[in-house]
Amino acid sequence: MMPNITRGGRMGGLMVYLAGEGRTNEHEDQHLVAGDPAIMTMYGDDVLDKTTALAIARDLDEPHRVYGTEVTQLKTITDPETGDVHKERIDAHVWHCSLSLAAEEGQLSDEKWNAIATDFVDAMEFTETTSGRSPARWVAVRHGLSKNGNDHVHIAVSLVREDGTKVNVHRDRQRSQDAARELEVKYGLQLTTSRLSASAERGEKPAERQIAERSGASEVKAHRLERGVRAAAGAAQTEGEFVRRLHQMGIVAKPRFAAGRDDVVAGYSVAIRPEKGEPIVWHGGGRLARDLTLQRLREGWIDSPEATSEGAAEWRATWRNPIRYKPVSPGIEMREPTPEMWQDYTADVGRLRKQLSDVPREDRATWAIVAKETSAAFAAWSERVEEIPGPLADASRVLARSAQLRKHQVKPKPAGMASASGAAMLLLMATNGGKGTMAEAILFRQLVATTRALYESHTAIQDARQATQIADAVGAKLDSVRARLPEIPKAPKQAPERAATSTATLDPAADTARRVIEAQNGAAAGRPSNPLPNRIEPAKPVTPTVHPERDDRDR
Repeated sequence: MMPNITRGGRMGGLMVYLAGEGRTNEHEDQHLVAGDPAIMTMYGDDVLDKTTALAIARDLDEPHRVYGTEVTQLKTITDPETGDVHKERIDAHVWHCSLSLAAEEGQLSDEKWNAIATDFVDAMEFTETTSGRSPARWVAVRHGLSKNGNDHVHIAVSLVREDGTKVNVHRDRQRSQDAARELEVKYGLQLTTSRLSASAERGEKPAERQIAERSGASEVKAHRLERGVRAAAGAAQTEGEFVRRLHQMGIVAKPRFAAGRDDVVAGYSVAIRPEKGEPIVWHGGGRLARDLTLQRLREGWIDSPEATSEGAAEWRATWRNPIRYKPVSPGIEMREPTPEMWQDYTADVGRLRKQLSDVPREDRATWAIVAKETSAAFAAWSERVEEIPGPLADASRVLARSAQLRKHQVKPKPAGMASASGAAMLLLMATNGGKGTMAEAILFRQLVATTRALYESHTAIQDARQATQIADAVGAKLDSVRARLPEIPKAPKQAPERAATSTATLDPAADTARRVIEAQNGAAAGRPSNPLPNRIEPAKPVTPTVHPERDDRDR
């Protein structure tokens, strides 16, 4: 649903236009669908002709006439004869907004438009309900489809409240977009594509597509960078590790230092490592996706003086010469994951999946965090095994879209919630990541189960488009990934005592992961299933228990 706002000073002219035939005679069956209580009581059942439209306009304008309150807007005016441009304050007490649906959505009932329009003016704080102030007079008019076949309504508001005060319309266009997004979710409407794509990732420019086609690349560089940055950020525990992981993946990075400092990094840019003689093209993190700004990425990393100092050192090293950057303090990214790490991080994803059953469907901030972490895991897997972006890259991209929130909607991750970030770390660390081990098969199953929970959350809040995209990305498209992974054997039955011990710390799927990984490692070496050396501990001296009576008898 797309809002479009205009301002003016002639309420009568606006109402006559809405009640008229339209510029191309497209208006038909003009009538009111909503408005403030007095307007609807007086005119709700009337035929909306020119006479009625002017009567409604007079009632809407009454506070403005009685109190003489001026509401103006600075407008740029061009003289049609001389071409001179100047700014002038004009009367702008009439606020007009059209709410339009995509043509393929069909038409809504008057009752549903009534509810949507009422909720919209409440969200814009025009009414007493949400503003706590005297109400502004308003009305919503419906007059059939537009010439492009879009169902829509027009909302006309007087910006002078009934007590003579002005309505605050600061940032009204941004606020209307936010309100429309909430109403799309609430009423099960199609989510506006432009808003989705703009919030999730930058658009694909024609020039970038042409460059990709000339070089034979399957995707534009910005999309390749977005996936790589997402994988590196999800796998990293510190900012320094993030810089080093980018370098490992062939991504060149450089910092943007705060003014006059070389130890405080305010932002960053990345580029694909260029071939010899090829120009380097930089992309800012925030331009790749809204959640990839440095400020947002830092929310998921360790925050300590040591980590900050380490990160600044790595940024300084890459700033001096990004192409020839060498890590200052190589860390965990240089190691291979151990069996314990596969067990622990797979168990984390399993715990997260169980905890999601207690997360309210309306808690968009928490669901966005989970989507972001799961997207990073699929991005890391794609980096390891897909020479050409395939189903894993698609899954990562779709989940990344569902992770996007505006700044005011972002909240910290709930305390005690498990994480899927370890999965991204595993898959970037494994030199044979995604090649078909049993441990990966179990981790894959847990990630798909988490994605299914994300699908169900979007379905529950009637976000049909996003739910469909997630279902499509993790359905048949991932069959090729499933096919190269081994089948997971069923967990053997345990004795009650052992079962109670295992499930106390791991969920059943993660416990299966532990046993399968142990068995796999043990069988490969031809020894008992435990993949680690047995711990050797010195025997503790046994202190005899003294029983006086028994000692007397023994003597």
